[in-house]
Amino acid sequence: MFKRFLDKLRPDKDEDDTVKVKGKVKPKYYGTVAPYPNFSASNDASVLNNAIKSKGVDEDVIISVLVRRNNEQRQKIKAVYEASTGHKLDTDLKEALRSDLEDVTLALLLAPALFDSYLIRKATKRLGTDEKILVEILVTRTNQEIQEIKRVYKEVYGPDLEHVITDETEGDFRKALLALLSPNRDENTEVDMDLVREDAKTLFEKGESCGDICEETFINILTKRSGPQLRRTLQYYKDNLGDISLPKLMREELRGDIKDCFLALVKCAWNKPAYFAEKLHDAMKGHGTCEDTLIRILVSRSEIDLKKIVEEYRGMYGRPIQEDILHDTKEHFREVLLGLCGPH
Repeated sequence: MFKRFLDKLRPDKDEDDTVKVKGKVKPKYYGTVAPYPNFSASNDASVLNNAIKSKGVDEDVIISVLVRRNNEQRQKIKAVYEASTGHKLDTDLKEALRSDLEDVTLALLLAPALFDSYLIRKATKRLGTDEKILVEILVTRTNQEIQEIKRVYKEVYGPDLEHVITDETEGDFRKALLALLSPNRDENTEVDMDLVREDAKTLFEKGESCGDICEETFINILTKRSGPQLRRTLQYYKDNLGDISLPKLMREELRGDIKDCFLALVKCAWNKPAYFAEKLHDAMKGHGTCEDTLIRILVSRSEIDLKKIVEEYRGMYGRPIQEDILHDTKEHFREVLLGLCGPH
């Protein structure tokens, strides 16, 4: 599976993700949901109220409003809706909608850090911890996003997130997640080639060279380096040191959750949009569909990098993600997912 990432898939580009707008340099936008022009929270709140109260509930109207507004605008709609009706919008939608459409609609109404906190809470409070969700969230969020998740989690649910992770996980996997929660990952896009060579040598000496991986050393490097830095380290290791690539070494020498965590860190360093594209593909391949994964990724990345994810999906699997969504989902739930993916 990892050949798709290291042998066939191009790495994420070390490019200048900025653009000049009216003389000012701004980050390029790779989201699929942008602020709605001529936005009116009061108008949207009224439209949603009518759609919810209409005979049979007008799902099409609800979808057209929520999918075409960004998260900040949805939060304003929620506030106006409650002030004007005396009801909470999420409560009314929960009563009006059902199944997957209800789930994705409620997800759209949560602020990003609250949505992530909810997902972590759900992953740790069910019968058995869902380690894959913990890995996905903690590996892919920025330092600022991690700090905000920790703040919101404590505010909403009570305990510190570090305490939850300590209680629900163990061993080296626990150490890796706590390191990601620090958070002190370097986010500099410039690459230090001296550090590349030093890290590659250390990983070789504490892994392939000694015949056994020192998980603590790998945690210290993999959880602290920036994506571009770690990407160059992986390439340098492959070209100059190991008989096999680092990902292959991890697959052969490690087991369980720590292996999944290390491989996720490596995949995201190599190409984060491709990491998400693979997870979306896995959610729809074969018999059955994991709707939770589709909701989690499409909602959480819709204002970050979903354009890139959609592009990588087509390159990796030879068809647009919209085609698979059309095949694997149905009715109004399908329309929400297609709307989040942007124009096709």
